[in-house]
Amino acid sequence: MDFEILLVVLTLLTGLVWGWDRWLRHRENIDRDRDPWYIDLPRSLFPIILIVLLVRSFVAEPFRIPSGSMLPTLQAGDFILVNKVSYGVRLPVLRSRLFGDGEPERGEVAVFRYPVDPSQDYIKRVIGLPGDEIRYQDRTFYVNGERLEQEGEDRYAGPGADPDQPSVLRTERVAGREYSILHHPASQSANFTYTVPEGKYFTVGDNRDRSADSRMWGPVSDDYLAGRAFLIWMSWDSEEGGIAWDRIGQRIE
Repeated sequence: MDFEILLVVLTLLTGLVWGWDRWLRHRENIDRDRDPWYIDLPRSLFPIILIVLLVRSFVAEPFRIPSGSMLPTLQAGDFILVNKVSYGVRLPVLRSRLFGDGEPERGEVAVFRYPVDPSQDYIKRVIGLPGDEIRYQDRTFYVNGERLEQEGEDRYAGPGADPDQPSVLRTERVAGREYSILHHPASQSANFTYTVPEGKYFTVGDNRDRSADSRMWGPVSDDYLAGRAFLIWMSWDSEEGGIAWDRIGQRIE
């Protein structure tokens, strides 16, 4: 079961017990010290579960990075926080917008439901807004005819580096934002031109040649947006088998 659905169900069930105890049993002056565990436990947990639901749904939500598709910005094992109000406040589970008109900006790292399987959460960088013309040619993106500038040809030697197929580290700039991306010269790359439909966004991974993104499964609908990734709050280095202290607290650009 989806964790968000489970959290909502637990909030409703414990809330019913809490409300029944507070408003009905209180009037009868029942001695609560003798309550069985199945009344005492949900009554005690309800405020905690409610706070977790409200914070997770309307303030910030934690996510874990499972793969290297966003290298070098995010590594497998990073635990990040996502701003849930940046793209409008939405109802939990239903994801319908309550209020707010925030929209992703070019260059932002966004979390969203995977268009092919909405039960999964994906994280990518937004480079195309509704109505934009996206052109990909010679491993370079052009947005409305303007090239996303890239600099650098440094060999990448970080997590996930393959000595047999060395990757190249570059700096890309879009809409005033600057971030690092990876290219794998040995990988094949197809050129294309695409116009982003209204109400949708074109997203790509920073690990450009090893990322399943909008180039493969199309744009992301506004209804599927979860929020903007902004902070690494924990990171586990699987190769070293311990916490990557140097990554904790890093802002996600």
